[in-house]
Amino acid sequence: MAEPNILLTRIDNRLIHGQVGMTWTNWLGANLVLVADDETAADPVQQNLMEMAIAGNVGARFFTLQKTIDVIHKAASHQKIFLVVRTPQNALALVKGGVPIKTINVGNLHYAEGKKQIAKVISVTEDDIQTFRELEALGIPCTAQGTPEDAKKPILSLID
Repeated sequence: MAEPNILLTRIDNRLIHGQVGMTWTNWLGANLVLVADDETAADPVQQNLMEMAIAGNVGARFFTLQKTIDVIHKAASHQKIFLVVRTPQNALALVKGGVPIKTINVGNLHYAEGKKQIAKVISVTEDDIQTFRELEALGIPCTAQGTPEDAKKPILSLID
């Protein structure tokens, strides 16, 4: 079976919003935004709100992490997939489950108590840092980049 056509994987705790649903999707030429998130997969209200932020000609799917692992390899060859997850840990779970993620774009990780701010819109915990290190060790580059026009910055260079 052919490998799924994953154009980009993005970590963004907002999941789908204007930047993801319009800017990135159009720039990538994606025709499907796949949100791999257990919470959102069970919440039709959130799904409907997120679908409103997507360009009209682009489809959206909301799968649990396990369903994504189970079905991603069944994607049709014409599907140009923009994969979006909430956390670095979810991205790592997909990688360990066999999802062929080649690179990760880190868009937004909200600040909260106990997190270290490493960029304007990216704050990380020690667990996040370890997860990024593990992803990099698996050969998956992780870069901070808010919009396509922004320069890519290796996430570990912002941490170290």
